Amino acid sequence: MLPLQRTPRAARTAGGFTLVEILVVVVIIAILATGFILSVSLTGRDRDLEKESDRFFNLLNYAREQSELQTREYGVILQDDSYEFVSYDMRRQIWRSIFEDDILRLRRLPYGLDFKLMIDTRPVVLKKPADAKDKTPQLLIFSSGDLTQFKVTLEREGGIRSVTIEPDDKGNIVEKPMVDTTDKEHRI
Repeated sequence: MLPLQRTPRAARTAGGFTLVEILVVVVIIAILATGFILSVSLTGRDRDLEKESDRFFNLLNYAREQSELQTREYGVILQDDSYEFVSYDMRRQIWRSIFEDDILRLRRLPYGLDFKLMIDTRPVVLKKPADAKDKTPQLLIFSSGDLTQFKVTLEREGGIRSVTIEPDDKGNIVEKPMVDTTDKEHRI
């Protein structure tokens, strides 16, 4: 019997993996990692909601400080998908956009997030006609530091998760922890 001889091609491939095999493994790992990240995001933290609620909370406090420092009235115009800070122009006696402070500019919410607003325990409709030029705010921040009694809820579309921001008994603006209704549904 003759000993088996290896062909040059068989000798080359016996020692390792081909580029195609390595790419297939990398693609499989990428798909698994993506699935894991998405599943953690959907069932765990809601980064967009956390980020936007923190931003809105911090901007409210910033506007309150600016109002007291500059002794002028500020306000917040909320839409269901955006918000804008305005100030009261005493000379013209109108509310106007704040152009000199880019921090308080018009901001749009990420897709899937909406505002709900209550003023003095009454819900407020946040849809304005597209041609509306009125800049009268729903929330008022007075130069004395006082605020309109409000409750702003930033929520994920469908009300799955939400964060509420409102003044407490001492007049401080507080951000309540995120409420996740999917947790309540799973416990029942």
